[in-house]
Amino acid sequence: MIAKEKPIRIVIADDQHLVRQGFRAMLDRLASMEVVAEAGTGKGAIEQYARHQPDILLLDLHFPDMCGVEVIRAIREQFLIARIIVLTTYDRDEDIYQSLQAGAKAYLLKDVMLEELVDCLERVHRGQTYVPPPVAAKLAERTASPELTERELDVLRRIVAGRSNKEIATDLNITAGTVKTHVNHILDKLGVHDRTQAATTALKRGLVRLDQAEPGSAAGPPLLSSIER
Repeated sequence: MIAKEKPIRIVIADDQHLVRQGFRAMLDRLASMEVVAEAGTGKGAIEQYARHQPDILLLDLHFPDMCGVEVIRAIREQFLIARIIVLTTYDRDEDIYQSLQAGAKAYLLKDVMLEELVDCLERVHRGQTYVPPPVAAKLAERTASPELTERELDVLRRIVAGRSNKEIATDLNITAGTVKTHVNHILDKLGVHDRTQAATTALKRGLVRLDQAEPGSAAGPPLLSSIER
């Protein structure tokens, strides 16, 4: 007698209840899949993974308590063989790059067809990786771009928050001249001409999120003047 193959055990982590229920309903209809738990927070995803140690974690990137990349890193620190599939609405190149760098085995968008999702789950369960062509194209674009240093990212976050060079210099305890040098490097690496374009590109690519931007100023939104470099 041929032994019946065990279903792929899955934990779904997403901050939206209806999204979790929707994917669970689709997967539970398949004999080859079994959703063993759900989580609505990043911490919950880590806890549910540790408790059930599923074959695969389906993980969103946005949670109220922590970002998905942090969840991937935390789980992979404890469970090196963890197989994590990012399932999200975010197609920004930095999100894709950071997720795969942290250890995700696949990256899917939530408009994925059920057939592709199942194919991805089966591939990852076999130890393969899966990156669909549109995501792979964004990843290639990201890997071809020059890396920003940590200090340049510090400056970029403050540009997005609307801080002037003088304010950034005070924030980081460096000279205004040094800030100007960092800004020029940022513009060159991002391939843009001014601070407004730098802020827009940073948000579009996911290099900086609005909730990561340094507040510092009551104005809040990105700097609109392109005069200061």
